[in-house]
Parts: sequence; structure tokens; C-alpha cells
Amino acid sequence: MLNRELLQRIQKNCFEGKVILLFGARQVGKTTLLETLVSKLNVPTSWLNADEADILDAFNTATTSSQLINLMGPNNKLVIIDEAQQIDDIGKKLKLIFDSKSTIQVIATGSSSFELQNKTAEPLTGRKKTYQLFPVSYHELVQNTSLLESRRLLDTRLVFGTYPEVISNPGKEKEVLIEIAQSYLYKDVLKVENIRKPSHLEKLLKALAFQVGSEVSYHELAQTVGNIDTATVEKYLDMLEKAFVIFKLPAFSRNLRNEIKKGKKYYFYDNGIRNVLMSNFAMPDMRLDKGALWENFLTAERIKFNHYEQRFVNSYYWRTHDKAEIDYLEEVDGTLHAFEFKWKEQKTRFPSSFLQTYPVNSATVISKANFESFLGLE
Repeated sequence: MLNRELLQRIQKNCFEGKVILLFGARQVGKTTLLETLVSKLNVPTSWLNADEADILDAFNTATTSSQLINLMGPNNKLVIIDEAQQIDDIGKKLKLIFDSKSTIQVIATGSSSFELQNKTAEPLTGRKKTYQLFPVSYHELVQNTSLLESRRLLDTRLVFGTYPEVISNPGKEKEVLIEIAQSYLYKDVLKVENIRKPSHLEKLLKALAFQVGSEVSYHELAQTVGNIDTATVEKYLDMLEKAFVIFKLPAFSRNLRNEIKKGKKYYFYDNGIRNVLMSNFAMPDMRLDKGALWENFLTAERIKFNHYEQRFVNSYYWRTHDKAEIDYLEEVDGTLHAFEFKWKEQKTRFPSSFLQTYPVNSATVISKANFESFLGLE
């Protein structure tokens, strides 16, 4: 059982007059986290899973607050609605529950934000707190084992990622990871209207896997996938972001004429998923793409760290048309912090055109020698 960083924060905010929304990809541990929360709160609880047909039907046919309260059990103090994005008019129904019986703590989970985020935004204005759960962070691994153990298993994590089921099945990481990718990862994406060709989705993700660390062109991706236009590529990528499979870094641009202004790079929240798509489970030192592997790991881990620590930063990369570049940038309260990612410790010069143009607070090379401080571990 892994202790998750969100647990204490969610527990602290229970029964504070808000509906709690917990987002995260399937299999990242939302259910396990909430089971732990239920045991800690120790109050009468109703747990309803909208993946189950009878529960989904009951929610879809309930139209009044009294029907919804009866469905959840009028004497329960805590109500968990799993995979709530599947319920019709979920935002309005959560509002009905909240307005009619605000003493109930409702927690709704979603493995995609297609519906749950959109349909709850307006009805639950001022009535909700939102959290996102990621695959296990390196910071959480250290807290659950030790710094020495996490360092020893770093290469394994770079290859197989950090889904809880993968971590808890040493020696069977490959089999578990393939099952997650094939059975769960695209489940919500494929349910969306007009997604009728899973092969297009898989080809698109495979193309992204090989382009980690490089700028992405929708036109080139459409050509790679074949029989698909750029608008559809953009739509698919947006849905994959909302299903918490990938995330995007935009290009930073303010002053320089030759900066790339509308560029974007995509990363995977989990290295293991990228390696499944590439069918490559070789250890980092045996790979030609270890630089991209390292960059994806560090970028995703920094995103997790910023989110869990509630650091409100803008994240970018920077590049010019003559190939000057910086892997990762953070803008914090108007200050800029530049980072270059290197597999091995080495001297690296940051582009003088950038340093001379922008007031950079810090410029740091992140390697295996110092990456733990980058992830909040001193």
C-alpha cells in the first residue's frame, strides 16, 4: 500500500462544504487512495461505481434531489461516486445533492475530464475543490521506501514507469504495463463520439512516443498516421490530454524575432506507457533514446511536483529557428528559471541570445547527479 501525497490534503478538506473532484487516468490509484481515506474518516459511507450498469442507470434516471439522496443512502455521511464522468448531467446532479444536503461529503472521481470537468464547471462554481492524481511520483517513491532504494531502482522506473500495479509487481512489470495500456488507457477516449478507429489513436501515440523532446507538427503527425487530417490529429491529442495520457509544453516567446512562437512538445505522464508504445523495454544505458527517456521522466516528475506542492508556475520550452534551445523553462511570479536535462553530468552553455534577452533568475543543468533536488528532495 503506497501512501499518496494527496491523501492528507483531501482528508483535511473533507466536510468543509465543498464537493471534491478527483481526476486521474485509470489505474493510477484513485480507488486505493479513497479506500484509505474512508478507513481514516470512519464515517457511514456509500460507494457507487458508475462503471457498473445498474448504478449508472439509477443515476441517469434520478432527476430530483430526494431520488439522488435515497440512491446514496440518506444516513451516509460520505458518498463516493467512481467514474462519475459517465453519468448524464453529472454537474447538475452533484449541485442538487450539495444544495439539498450539504452535510454530506461527496467525492466524485473521473478518469477523463471530457464530461466531468466540463459539466461540473458551471453548476459547481464555488462549490468544489479539484485534485489530480498522477502515476506515483519519484517523491512518493522515496517517502514510501528510501532515497537509496529509489536510486537503486531508478533505471527500472525510467523503463517501466510508476503505475501502482507496476510497482507492486516486481519481475512482472512488463506484463502488467502492457495490460494497463491495452485494457484501460484509451477506454474513455474511445467512448467519445466519432472515435471509431482505435488504430489511428495508437499510431498517433506511437508517433508521439518517438518524438518526445522534439517539436510536434500536426501536419507531419497526420501524414505519419495516414488517412487523417490535421484537425482530427489536434482533436485526438486534446482528448488524450483530457484523459491524462499526455501533456503539452508550449513554446516560450516574448521578444526575439527568430523565436518559435507557436510550437509545442508533448510528453507522457508515465515513461512506461511511452515504452509500451515503442515496444522497447531495454535499460537506459543500452538505448539510443536515453536522452528523450530522461527528458520525459524529469518533465513529468516536475509537473507532478509542482501540482502536489501547489506551486503556481507556467511551464515552457524555448527554441529558435536556428536551433538554439532550452529543454524546460518555468516562469514563477515573473521570474524565469531555465533547465537543461542531461543523462550524465557535463558542462553545458545556455544560449547567449536567451540569457541576454531575458532576466533569467537561474540556469541549471539537471543530470543524474542532482535531479533529486529538482524534484523537491534535498
